[in-house]
Amino acid sequence: MTDPTPLDEAHAAMMAAEEDDAARLKFYERIADVELFLLLEAEPVDDQINPVVLDGQYLIVFDRAQRLAAYVGDAAPYVALSGRAIAGMLEGQDLGLAINIGVAPSEILLPAGAVAWLRDTLAHEAGEVEARIDRVVPPKGLPETLVAAIDAKLATATGMAAGAFLVGVEYQGGGRGHLLAFVGAIPRAQDALVRAASEALTFSGIEAGAMDVGFFTPDDPTVAKLAKVGLRFDLPQGEGLQHTPRMPPGSDPSKPPILK
Repeated sequence: MTDPTPLDEAHAAMMAAEEDDAARLKFYERIADVELFLLLEAEPVDDQINPVVLDGQYLIVFDRAQRLAAYVGDAAPYVALSGRAIAGMLEGQDLGLAINIGVAPSEILLPAGAVAWLRDTLAHEAGEVEARIDRVVPPKGLPETLVAAIDAKLATATGMAAGAFLVGVEYQGGGRGHLLAFVGAIPRAQDALVRAASEALTFSGIEAGAMDVGFFTPDDPTVAKLAKVGLRFDLPQGEGLQHTPRMPPGSDPSKPPILK
């Protein structure tokens, strides 16, 4: 028996607590994030694809290529896309998704309305405002589901920033809140990081506006304050979008800077 996939686990949690909105949101989040293998009628031609449509209502997708092969029983053409990409592709079309049908415990039929809801939810954009920080304090009162959601989102943001801190903030002129502060973010990755933070809020069931997002260069004096009181998130580096600046010395409390 193969190990359960993240989609299997999210589906099982949802089915075990059918009245739990948080579990249902987590399942939809997994659909958006995972790579899905879309069954095609034939190999793509000039970037044009012709998906197999089940009962005139559902595109057929699997979260593992082996599961697609098991369903078909032979080699078959497919294209691998994220769930969010497939949901976007279906805009204006009255089609749902048949997920892992017949080959996995997470098999489920998502009707067109559910796919439209997912697409609309993913399309929400964060507003942009300017505010000056008066004081940085430790984060308080945020549910563990949000912290876990942020951690899961940033675990896939390879090379987009040197790191991030979650802190409480008090703004000049009044106002308090929480801030997810990215340090050394690649400029062209900032929109993706804002979207990841926004989705972490949405799929945790937290009301919009419960957390702000900010960007800081590694040499910004505010970073030392963030490191002192904040909850740190380490983003995987790898190749990244381009060279990612390192976190400044002293920003990791467990690794003090070496003095020479």
